[in-house]
Amino acid sequence: MKLLIALTLVLLAVGAFSQCTCPNSKWAVCDGTPCQCTLLVGSNDKQVVDCTKLLPKCFLMKAQMRRARMGNDARAPIGGKPNETAIVDNDGVYDPDCEADGKFKARQCNNTEECWCVNSAGVRRTDKGDKTIKCDEVVETYWLRMQMIHKPLTKAVTKEEIKTAMENAMLARYKLAKSFVKDVDYDPEGRMIVVDVKKDIGDRKEDLTRVGWYMEKDIKEKPQFVDQSPFEAMVAGQKMEMEKEKVVVYYVDEKGPEFTMKHLTGGIIAVIVVVIVAVIAGLLALFFIRRQQQQRYSKAQGREMDNM
Repeated sequence: MKLLIALTLVLLAVGAFSQCTCPNSKWAVCDGTPCQCTLLVGSNDKQVVDCTKLLPKCFLMKAQMRRARMGNDARAPIGGKPNETAIVDNDGVYDPDCEADGKFKARQCNNTEECWCVNSAGVRRTDKGDKTIKCDEVVETYWLRMQMIHKPLTKAVTKEEIKTAMENAMLARYKLAKSFVKDVDYDPEGRMIVVDVKKDIGDRKEDLTRVGWYMEKDIKEKPQFVDQSPFEAMVAGQKMEMEKEKVVVYYVDEKGPEFTMKHLTGGIIAVIVVVIVAVIAGLLALFFIRRQQQQRYSKAQGREMDNM
């Protein structure tokens, strides 16, 4: 009887422990009754998180930066920019300043004297400046374009089949409603898939930037989930896996970015100078050619007058 009671208590304890986990983040620590999960986002800073949904990107970036400091983490014919205002996260992961609800603060400085303005995905949308730079608002990202390349399949698939597969996979893995997957393009020769995830301008209920972060981690590095199985979609009865590190995410905001010409690299400046010099040289050559033609015409006209 005592043995039965002891086994029951053990099973109850194991059941309680298994329920007190955060399936959406392998970095979260969960304990207590009721269960509470936290992320270490600083030296000893614990951030309470809601594990019933994807965690905010800002909190996850801070957690990754902390792990990196501790030495525990590392980092086509179709597709391209969805429009001219789309931006790519070329700055990578930094240590962001977050609001209490996990949103990015409009101005980021990465614990330095250099600051810049970001969108709701934490991606820089202005030139870098000093701490006097003004960032009035966090501009909302409403459109993500994700380009990826899948591994070879045994039989050919269509664009429509891939769209259905991506909708199902993103719903199951990220709890993203199918209505947000607006379009899918496909290049069978390059095995490139382009997925447009978009919400209405002004929508503040759905945070698409969380999906972008989780999916990028799934393909480029390691899944953020406790379950480390890779991202894959079922297409026409085949498992479609993605090539590692071959994913690009474009961010389109409700307002265009505010970059200027003052931070152009030396290579770009050199190209611009060469183009300008070539244009000036062409104009000068055209001017002298026309001038010579006019002089010949004048001389010929003079000889005709002499003969008369």
